[in-house]
Order: sequence, then structure tokens, then C-alpha cells
Amino acid sequence: MGSDMIIAAEQSGSGAFNLLLLLAVPLVFYFLLIRPQSKRRKEQLQMQSALEPGARVLTTSGMYAEVVSVDDDGIELEIAPGVRARFVKQAVMQVVKDEDVADEVEDDDPADDTELAEDAETRTDLKKGGDVETADAGSGDEDGKPAAQGAGAGKGLKKSSD
Repeated sequence: MGSDMIIAAEQSGSGAFNLLLLLAVPLVFYFLLIRPQSKRRKEQLQMQSALEPGARVLTTSGMYAEVVSVDDDGIELEIAPGVRARFVKQAVMQVVKDEDVADEVEDDDPADDTELAEDAETRTDLKKGGDVETADAGSGDEDGKPAAQGAGAGKGLKKSSD
């Protein structure tokens, strides 16, 4: 019986700690999750309400556009020259500076275009009943068979030993 009283005395101090922990968890959630999220939402609403015609924006779907007109419930965006579309204000993710848009346009490397042109030259012509023709006639295996081309060429095929 005496040992039961000692155990009960030791547990009384942990009750205060449990109560403090129970009160601390909601405070941590508030300061780490709820408060920053509400702050971001408030900034987003301010940005969307301050939209003006002529501003460059990025939509939530990833399209760059220019604001043409602003209404109380929506906006009209020009997503390409002469192409206008109506969006709700919540579809605007951020207002983009002109330097950011110029960087995106400059990322379109002309070297990519030459690679595409080279790929078009090496395509094969697979006509029904015709032979396989390649741009590089010397490409093939040891038996003189044309080499397989393309991303999925040769997958799932078993090689037979002649």
C-alpha cells in the first residue's frame, strides 16, 4: 500500500506537464500552420484586387497573359496576340515583372530547333510492302540489317540466334 502512494505522488507532477503540453500543441499549430496560411491568402487577395489593365500575370494553369480589362467578379486576359479569354480573379497566381517574361522567352534556344531538323532528316520511311529506308545507309548491324530507331525500338523482341 505504501508503494501505491509513492507512485501516485510521482504522477501528480506529470499531470501539470500533460496539461501544458495539451495547451501548447494548438499554439504551435496556430503559429506554424494557420497564421502563415492566412497571411498568404490575405496577400493573394490584395494582389488580385489590385490588378490593372496592362499588367502581365501568370495564371494558376501556367499561362502568361496580359490583363485587358478588370470587372468586379473577373478579368479578361490576352493570352496570345488577338486571343482574349475571360477568367475569374482567383485564376491569377502572381503578377509578373517584364524581366521575368523576357527570361522565359529567351530560354527558347535556337539550338533546339536545329536538333529537331536533324531528327527529321534521320526518320525512316515505313511504307506498306516497301523496304525500310534510312538517311544513313551505313547504319546497321553486322548482318546488314537496318538498325532499329526510335525510343521504343527493339523492346519486347527476343533476339534469335541464326
